[in-house]
Amino acid sequence: MEILAVFAPLFGFLIVSLFSKQIEDMGAQVVTCGAMIVAALASVALFFDVILGGHSYTTVLSDWVMSGDFSVQWALRIDTLSVVMMCVVNIVSACVHVYSVGYMSHDDHKARFMSYLSLFTFAMLMLVTADNLLQLFFGWEGVGLCSYLLIGFWNHKHSANAAAVKAFVVNRIGDFGLALGTMAAFVVFGSVEFDVLFEQAEAVSGDTIEFFGFEIHALTLVCLLLFMGAMGKSAQLGLHTWLPDAMEGPTPVSALIHAATMVTAGVFLVARMSPVFEYAPDALMVVAVVGATTAFVAATIGMTQFDIKRVIAYSTMSQLGYMFFALGVSAYSAAIFHLMTHAFFKALLFLGAGSVIHAMSDEQDMRKMGGIYKKIPITYALMWIGSLALAGIPPFAGYFSKDIVLESAWADHTWFGAYAYWMGIAAAFMTAFYSWRLIIMTFHGKPRATKKVMDHIHESPGVMLAPLFVLATGAVLAGFIFYGGFVGSAHHDEGHAEATEEHHVDTYVVTKEGVHKKEGVHKKEEPEEHHASWDKTSFWGDSIFVKHENDTVEAAHGAPFWVKKLPLLMGLLGIGLGYLAYMFRTEIPATMVRIFAPIHRLLFNKWFFDEIYDAVFVKPAFRIGRLFWIGGDQNIIDKHGPDGVADKTQKIAGVLSRFQSGYIYQYAFVMMIAVIGIISWFVFKNGNGF
Repeated sequence: MEILAVFAPLFGFLIVSLFSKQIEDMGAQVVTCGAMIVAALASVALFFDVILGGHSYTTVLSDWVMSGDFSVQWALRIDTLSVVMMCVVNIVSACVHVYSVGYMSHDDHKARFMSYLSLFTFAMLMLVTADNLLQLFFGWEGVGLCSYLLIGFWNHKHSANAAAVKAFVVNRIGDFGLALGTMAAFVVFGSVEFDVLFEQAEAVSGDTIEFFGFEIHALTLVCLLLFMGAMGKSAQLGLHTWLPDAMEGPTPVSALIHAATMVTAGVFLVARMSPVFEYAPDALMVVAVVGATTAFVAATIGMTQFDIKRVIAYSTMSQLGYMFFALGVSAYSAAIFHLMTHAFFKALLFLGAGSVIHAMSDEQDMRKMGGIYKKIPITYALMWIGSLALAGIPPFAGYFSKDIVLESAWADHTWFGAYAYWMGIAAAFMTAFYSWRLIIMTFHGKPRATKKVMDHIHESPGVMLAPLFVLATGAVLAGFIFYGGFVGSAHHDEGHAEATEEHHVDTYVVTKEGVHKKEGVHKKEEPEEHHASWDKTSFWGDSIFVKHENDTVEAAHGAPFWVKKLPLLMGLLGIGLGYLAYMFRTEIPATMVRIFAPIHRLLFNKWFFDEIYDAVFVKPAFRIGRLFWIGGDQNIIDKHGPDGVADKTQKIAGVLSRFQSGYIYQYAFVMMIAVIGIISWFVFKNGNGF
């Protein structure tokens, strides 16, 4: 089943790439969509097999790298964490594939687009099923390549090409950190296999390593370097500038890559490496602070943007910040829970925005929309569902996942946990506000589009709406259905408490008694009463590790009433302010902009990150490049090297060519001179005079 779930997208990509002319566009769409639906169904079946069967295993596909004592196998690691990610990736990707049939119906390169989507999905699946850091790096770079191809898919647009290059370059910075982290892990552990890393983490927790002449805690260095990679891929503050520009790609790309899958790779990486991060508390602190700051800063920018896709993009960046500060307080299960629910409602919002753009003749500026909710009522209702889930209003999914993230931050009882909680509370208010700002500016008020555009507005076809209903179902139901499994109490009944004590699952069972032993395919059997309980301990098994004293998710269930309900209050206040400012008192936004002009300018210009990076890094890099190009390459190397030799050769050839005049007397003269010269040479060589 895992082979089918992972390799079906690759099969679709290969068929379309090799036989696109034979099967044409319709055939390409059928093949890729069919393969993705099969992969989605297989991943769901695998999910229930792993959860209800209560075991995890590793399927070894082949030997991969063999060099001396260093060996890496190509394997699929199947446990709760990987199957959750597989379900998220495959279900969202299947919806995006089907949606793209309608959205890209007027594009001339449908087959190429569909094949890129499938290749991206396969690369992401390689990442989440990796059994070692090297295989993870392969999938990591694969999704980076595919994001470049998909963001710049409309390569006739300069802005799309620039956005693709920007995404590629910024991610290379993060990927450099990931590569260094992989190398550092090999130095510390002598292996890049997850099993070895997890088993030895406690044993090497006191080791140090020399880095740039400094003695540094080894696991802290490894974790920070890995987190640098996560920051780039997951658009955390500092390496986030590529994400909003990536909206230049087609809207299905935004939904697949920049809402639900690629940008969550960093969250997955930290969660997968939880047995190592648990012994690097300073690294966890950095993760929490960066995540909390990202959540706040991105939300402030989202309040001021007018491009409908950019608003949702900054919302994605903000929600990723929530996931990271959950990881930073050891609430790994809460972070993955929010990752899963967020995938549904954020993909729903992106595809809903695509439906609006499709109806509005490719218009993305919310200032040119308004008054269209009666013309596209289904899209309008679905956008409401996505926005309610994003704002954390019960009973929608975001209410359950966002709240447990915030409660876990509070329950950490550290300064950075408190910082994360209050930054998250502020972001929750702003999230609700800009969500309803988007809803009201897009669908309500007086129409601001031209009459031609308004006359063209129509509901999207069924092939685009059907995936939205699937995602909306997840946005409504995923929260309360999976709450118990992902983050529920581990001690809700006596029978399970006994099983927990007997099998040491209070530390999420990363044992050394054969659990991690790899022999092709291996299984770990659990007692029957362990599976019967639908709680986070039996749910996650050994796929996530957290020290007992760091279990903030468990502690979060005992948080005070105000801690639990403050996020909901902030969400309701944000929605109310959105209605007040954009529905009833429409002069408020302009007044606030005028009163707080410097602050608005800062937020509207995205805290000037692009301008600062352009001044500090981009322009100096161009100047240095021009110096080496003009001053070094052209004026020194080329001038005195190949170009100089060629120029001298050409001049000599020009002089010699003058002797080739075609006149016999000139040839006779040359011959005479030559004969005299040869004779003279022999005479003087032998030392004889005339």
